[in-house]
Amino acid sequence: MGFVKEEKLRKVWRGLKTLFFLITMVISFLLFSAPFLLAIADTLLPSALLSASLSPSSLSLGTLSSHFNNYDFRYSLIDIPLISIIRSSVILCVYSLCDGPRLSKGPYLGIAMICSVLSLIFVTIKASFVFSSSVYREGYVRAVEIALFVCSLALAVGHILVAYRTSCRARRKLLVYKIDIENVSPSSSFCQSNQ
Repeated sequence: MGFVKEEKLRKVWRGLKTLFFLITMVISFLLFSAPFLLAIADTLLPSALLSASLSPSSLSLGTLSSHFNNYDFRYSLIDIPLISIIRSSVILCVYSLCDGPRLSKGPYLGIAMICSVLSLIFVTIKASFVFSSSVYREGYVRAVEIALFVCSLALAVGHILVAYRTSCRARRKLLVYKIDIENVSPSSSFCQSNQ
């Protein structure tokens, strides 16, 4: 009987170790792929929120082109998802071009900061115009508009945090491998890969 209890405890303990290992691996994967996941979220979330704020009948290419033709900075929200898509694509392109030393102190963190701060300024100015306008909107549409602005602001800050975290992780990696960080020039061979 004592042997059966020990065997059950050993199986439970092994199951807990396996579960801990799997959770750790999933968290590690999410942290490693954070720039890609954030870029995907940044392209999909604002677009989904904009489509939720529009009426279901106005989700065609014709009405989308009419939104562009009738664009007014004070009322139109079509530019918020476009800003998010542009911001994500630029940051993701720079991230994919950088590796190793250029991630530790290079263009990725700088471009992410510049793109995010510019989009933060744009969205903040736009929010002040949109919410101070006298155009009446339903409660649901107003809530979705607020969610759109908050989502865009949060994702811009998220890009800065992820870029900083990725830069710190790359710098720690260089320190572990005993590579002199100051000796690596951030401007040297931006598009070339290390060999």
